[in-house]
Amino acid sequence: MIAEKNKVMLKPKEYKSDQEIRWCPGCGDHAIFNTVIKTFSELGLPKEKIAVISGIGCSSRFPYYVESFGFHTIHGRGGAIASGVKVANPELSVWQITGDGDALAIGGNHLIHELRRNIDLNILLFNNEIYGLTKGQYSPTSRFGQITKTSPYGTIDFPFNVGQLVLGANGTFFARTIDVKIKESVEILKQAHAHKGASMVEFLQNCVIYNDGAHAEITNRETEKERQIWLEHGKPMIFGNNNDKGLIMRNEKLEVVKIGENNITEKDILVHDAHSDNLGLHLMLVEMAYPEYPVAFGVIRDVKKPTYNDLMDQQIADVTAKSKIKTLDDLLNSGNIWEL
Repeated sequence: MIAEKNKVMLKPKEYKSDQEIRWCPGCGDHAIFNTVIKTFSELGLPKEKIAVISGIGCSSRFPYYVESFGFHTIHGRGGAIASGVKVANPELSVWQITGDGDALAIGGNHLIHELRRNIDLNILLFNNEIYGLTKGQYSPTSRFGQITKTSPYGTIDFPFNVGQLVLGANGTFFARTIDVKIKESVEILKQAHAHKGASMVEFLQNCVIYNDGAHAEITNRETEKERQIWLEHGKPMIFGNNNDKGLIMRNEKLEVVKIGENNITEKDILVHDAHSDNLGLHLMLVEMAYPEYPVAFGVIRDVKKPTYNDLMDQQIADVTAKSKIKTLDDLLNSGNIWEL
């Protein structure tokens, strides 16, 4: 967290570098980029306190476009570099930019370990369910049966659910949002930044060239209120065109009900508790899928757990306090020594 005295008053555009942004017109990356720099502005982050780390992919061009410290690493290794940056310099606000291919395929091993270690950084995963930079191959989140350049007869891989993966790795923060929902996404990123530990934010993103309409059944503006539920901690899980639908727990399973029918009132609707360590309920929320359920957005899980950074600092302090070696001279005069 940045102390109040260290905050700056910069406009979002002042976080832009002098590099020409080279994403396809209409790509969701543009909206996400604007979300991120708006978040930096509202948080008052000094440029020299930000590090943007990426792997390989369309999203991974991100560090070029932000006026801050940055590192464009190799395929799938952004998490390893981001982890090292944060451990080496805990004062930096570290933002790892990745995609569904970069993070979940070649980078999958690094991702699960930075999550389970609870390293204090922010991971933004752009999920367009396709490999865009390499021209349209199926990715770990592509739908079963999807026809792509590398699955001309339909993919026979079962896709990852990003939220399931995060919770399975004992992740402490998971949120889901949509590329073009800038206002909502800014608030989510501010909560991710405030979280002590590894925060994962999944952006459902469109790829206009190789997977146009990837999330259209969920993001279509005419039907979105019936197919999306935006969760807020401490508020009832209500959705629908008229805010007349909600979630209840029945027979240990989430169920969609209509308020006003069968004696259901707003008091019967589940209240979202992002801070609860009830992993089972959070897992049910991330697994909800249309058409049986609305898809859950917002901060789904935000729980407290010691961070790798804090545990490492404490371990070093404990070992140092107990050690007889306090200086370099102590070290040189320890063990087997002799005079010539």
